[in-house]
Amino acid sequence: MRKLLAVARKELRQIARDRRTLAILLVVPVFFLLLYGYALNWDIRHVRIAVDDRDHSAESRSLVSAFVHSGYFDLVAAADHRTVAPLLDRNEVRAILVIPAGLGRAVRTARPIAVQVLLNGDNANTATTVMSYALTIVRSESARYQPAAAAPLLSVELRIWYNPELRSTLFLVPGLIAYITMITAVVSTALSIVREKERGTMEQVRMAPLDAAAFVLGKTIPYFVISLISALAIVIAAMALFGMPMRGSWPVLLLAVSLFLAGALGVGLFISSVAETQQVAFQAAMLVSFLPTFMLSGFIFPISSMPPFLQIATYAVPARYFLTALRAIVLKGAAIKAFGSDLAALAAFAAAVLALAAVRLRRQWN
Repeated sequence: MRKLLAVARKELRQIARDRRTLAILLVVPVFFLLLYGYALNWDIRHVRIAVDDRDHSAESRSLVSAFVHSGYFDLVAAADHRTVAPLLDRNEVRAILVIPAGLGRAVRTARPIAVQVLLNGDNANTATTVMSYALTIVRSESARYQPAAAAPLLSVELRIWYNPELRSTLFLVPGLIAYITMITAVVSTALSIVREKERGTMEQVRMAPLDAAAFVLGKTIPYFVISLISALAIVIAAMALFGMPMRGSWPVLLLAVSLFLAGALGVGLFISSVAETQQVAFQAAMLVSFLPTFMLSGFIFPISSMPPFLQIATYAVPARYFLTALRAIVLKGAAIKAFGSDLAALAAFAAAVLALAAVRLRRQWN
């Protein structure tokens, strides 16, 4: 027992001296609890909605108020027949409530009438939940104007855009493309330069008539080409195996994938400039690629339902912008102006991380 306690005391002293291990033991569990506790949220809140009110009656305003005050919807725009498609293409709204002319008169004369709800179906899970919310609110509002046993005066006519069958595959496959592409690109690049350090060949490379920029580009270009081919192969396989459509432009898709890969490779290069072993590089690459892409990109959990501080953090996750662009290209066939800001964000992220990695590697090279 005395020997056991002696070993335990020695280990405690070692852990106390090793602040990195102590931080991992104490801080990482709390970090994961906060991340998973706040991000793992299946409740759909703050659904952005636009209203096309063609009646402008007290009854139509009451219906709009019922949606807004339900706690599930945020009214963000007024719509008409000209703005419906742009609003849905740009992801500015998830649903559009269309109130027909004559609703107030129909309700007052006990004549049944239908309101229309247009849903963005690129996220099948969210669309299904929003559809349930809309049906419940309209049913509740209808009950205000009729006896309990009477047939409903208000009904809902649903139209689902981009994914009429609400196939979950069309929602999951673009996310999987981003997820797989991000991990493979980051991990492969992160390991490439660290491998040179571990084998001791880095010093030989430095002695060669080669500058840091040429070395980094020479190490990166093959991974970019391979990752690009792999990403496009995944897209083609998704179309062949899972029926994912291609409604947009292939050159624009190629541009979006290239910008996303450039940022991922930049992250891998930065990790390789910091890590000294392949094990550390692999763990760091998985941490910065797996968790943000899976949890904070909108792949599984809707960003609008996250707390504000996590919503702010998602702006630093490139997969957020890539997913928006990818779904707009393959599912919506939207024009590039509908997601141009997302492509710009991917370009800015790629430029920032590549510049940071280049500065870091140039210092080590010198």
